[in-house]
Amino acid sequence: MPEKLFADEILVIYTDGGSRGNPGPAAIGFVVGGRKYGEAIGHTTNNVAEYRAVISALKKAKQLLGKSVAKKTALDIRMDSKLIVEQMNGRYKILEPDLQTLFLELWNMKQDFKSAHFSHVPRAENKDADAMVNQALDGHRPASENEQTLL
Repeated sequence: MPEKLFADEILVIYTDGGSRGNPGPAAIGFVVGGRKYGEAIGHTTNNVAEYRAVISALKKAKQLLGKSVAKKTALDIRMDSKLIVEQMNGRYKILEPDLQTLFLELWNMKQDFKSAHFSHVPRAENKDADAMVNQALDGHRPASENEQTLL
């Protein structure tokens, strides 16, 4: 684990998911503690990709922090998917069965942390996660050592 992944026991996470065509080829991207990750996830919808991005980001955060530190860490999860933010904050219903399953998985995963706050950010503030999605969709491996592709 890096010496300082987060400050003041708050870990900021940016996530994005996308598909070209809806459904179509899809990928996820996320930034955890300044580290960038991206992965192609096959053929699915944009909303499924958005959920899978957050789920993968929480898995990576728990892996990087370790179970005991994760329990003491508050998450600040930022994404440009208003739908996911509103569903996770209890303001929108989840009507699609595929999304209901992903919602429950994410809901359970967030229990591994002290707290999880979901907020909507403009696409311009989510550019690193978005770039990871596009790199994965384009089939490019990330350029820098700080950017890693999930396998």
